[in-house]
Amino acid sequence: MSTDLVITLVILITAIILFLSERLSVDLIALLVLVALGLSRILTPQEVFSGLSDTAVITIIAIFVLAYSLEITGVADWMGDLVLRLAGKGEARLIAALMGTAAFMSFFMNNIAVASILLPATATVARRSGIKISRLLIPLAFGTLLGGTATLFTTTNIVVSDVLKNNAYPGFGVFEFAPVGLPIVVVGITYMVLWGRRMLPKDQPAERSEVRQQAEDDLLSTYRLADRLFRARIPAGSVLIDHRLDESSLREIYGINIIAIERSGEQVLSPTPDFVLQQGDVMLVEGRLEEFRQRDVEPYLEIQPIPQYRERDLESPEILILEVVLSPRSQLIGQTLKGAHFREKYGMTVLAVWNGERVIRTGLADLKLTFGDALLLQGPKERLPALRLLSDLIVLSAEEEPVKKISTKAPLALGIFALTILVAALGRFSVGEVMLAGALLMVILNVLTMEQAYRVIDWRIVFLVAGMLPLGMAMTKTGATALFANALISVVGPYGPRALLLGLMAITVLLSQAMKGAAVSAVVAPIAIIAGQQTGVDPRALAMGVALATSMAFITPLGHPVNILMMGPGGYRFRDFFKVGLPLTVLLFIVVLVILPIFWPLTGG
Repeated sequence: MSTDLVITLVILITAIILFLSERLSVDLIALLVLVALGLSRILTPQEVFSGLSDTAVITIIAIFVLAYSLEITGVADWMGDLVLRLAGKGEARLIAALMGTAAFMSFFMNNIAVASILLPATATVARRSGIKISRLLIPLAFGTLLGGTATLFTTTNIVVSDVLKNNAYPGFGVFEFAPVGLPIVVVGITYMVLWGRRMLPKDQPAERSEVRQQAEDDLLSTYRLADRLFRARIPAGSVLIDHRLDESSLREIYGINIIAIERSGEQVLSPTPDFVLQQGDVMLVEGRLEEFRQRDVEPYLEIQPIPQYRERDLESPEILILEVVLSPRSQLIGQTLKGAHFREKYGMTVLAVWNGERVIRTGLADLKLTFGDALLLQGPKERLPALRLLSDLIVLSAEEEPVKKISTKAPLALGIFALTILVAALGRFSVGEVMLAGALLMVILNVLTMEQAYRVIDWRIVFLVAGMLPLGMAMTKTGATALFANALISVVGPYGPRALLLGLMAITVLLSQAMKGAAVSAVVAPIAIIAGQQTGVDPRALAMGVALATSMAFITPLGHPVNILMMGPGGYRFRDFFKVGLPLTVLLFIVVLVILPIFWPLTGG
């Protein structure tokens, strides 16, 4: 092995370990890869930074802007709501409609954006139909991923197409994925309706399920909040008397929340921080009673008997209980409630958090929030319209339904989007140039501002792609790609072209369960091209198989951010995705192995 090859392999293995450890953000890892390739002189300075100006990066940026234009003008919301409301109340019909809608929207939009748009509508439909939301959110996630296989407008498909062009092969057209992607969508939806839904959790698992049967629509029971409620009276001589609630230090010292205060037979729900405490007040407190008793050395409170509370007991015409989930671009991700000044900023008290593994009801102030967390909130009903407009939170449940308004610029946004797709599909111009022109036209005609465009672009994905494309170039340049291709060929080559395709797809799916698909496709696509060249198999057909496999992130929730987004509100465990996703992945492998060679002959390329 040459020195350059060894260095490249060390950089690749280190990057994979960092991706799997999640100790650093994916974009930072990709930029560190660039620095390592440059300092080691594996690539020239021009090659190191070539990813930043690559057509794939420009196309991804433009798609974020175009898709957001449909989102802010109400087109995407209207389309999703319309289909779901026409689907009826039967579970099978609803799953089919939900997955079909998600897949169709994912043909042209970012998967995470589609899931974020349809999530509130799905929660509403679940409440109206009486179907548990845990029966719908995995189908929603899988529908968005399936849709990403049918067109070029998926990050991984764009990356694979660009790798082909960098290796002197024609890239993929806008709809060249459709002959294989559309059957994948149809088979995936059919599987979920006929078989997959039988393996969905019949109720929210673990802590959420034990009490859900007792109170089907009670969020307090869903979050088992009653287990952490107790009543305490302020006795004579208490140091709390005549102090404001925010001066009491109850949350800081004892880790408890004050949910309500009873005074003179009246109940004050979600008391404000400036509420002045008086002798005889009885507080409804959320926290660990035994811990409070151990710490309560001052004459603070007298513990009182507590009745069984339900959600309606903590609501009033002015106060409501609702459930929200952190959005993909939420500024709250990585922050604590205390550090984010949550109550001051949003006007709501966090009663509990479902983080995909368990319900957390105490010590919330110092809890670091993560993507996909579901939060149980209590606060003024008048804050609900403002919450619905915030980009940080997705409102899942509340008495009032959102009012979806179609902007007057919706026809313009839809027209520009359709024209952009049409021109890109004709293949007369570079897809990147056409998509960027469409995005700029949205800004010029005031569908959105440049500030909005900059905010909506997921720069983590942009820098991830810009960093990983040069790594693929370095692997080819130093012979690392040929090394991996030869190893793969030695194992599966004797069994024919379909075995080679299957081996590449298996590697891709395995890596995609824990790594970003864009990183996986940038590494595996060059291996597919070299393997094809050495065996006489069409490299474009093998690259197509790799691209399709990166969208098959069904087996674990870590396979795609869309899966993570569903974990909190759905109350899912890892095993739920495995039970439903593994058979689907095997089935789709068969579909690809049968259909892809028909439209993309493996030999003769």
